[in-house]
Amino acid sequence: MVSAFLEDNYDQFFGMYSSLIQSTNHVTKQQSIKLSGEILLDKSNYTVMNKHISKEDNLKIMMNLLKDKSKNIQSKAFHVFKVFVANPRKPSPIVTILRQNKETLIEFLRGFHNDKDDKQFNDKKGFSIIQIKNLK
Repeated sequence: MVSAFLEDNYDQFFGMYSSLIQSTNHVTKQQSIKLSGEILLDKSNYTVMNKHISKEDNLKIMMNLLKDKSKNIQSKAFHVFKVFVANPRKPSPIVTILRQNKETLIEFLRGFHNDKDDKQFNDKKGFSIIQIKNLK
């Protein structure tokens, strides 16, 4: 039911939702990014996820949020960012953005949250670095 609503109202819903993700209110931004990740990673929202990760603006927003002053927001943004990177069928505009920022992203991710003692997080970060390195 929710997935059908999101599919039918994608542009309207995520158009408004984007303003929450970019809010100046820390809690609003943090919770919006977290919910965005949960929505995209829910298997019932597969079509919505594919649509979302094919849009350049969504990738750019997440890339900017990786640099947020809050480590919590950075971490939540990474969980959405990695979905763009892991997509085996990245649209050309997404590949172009990632390729244009390849060296910067790799360097950034190598130093990203190195204080985290979380094997799963570090594995996903390592996987993301490899995926970006292998972009052609």
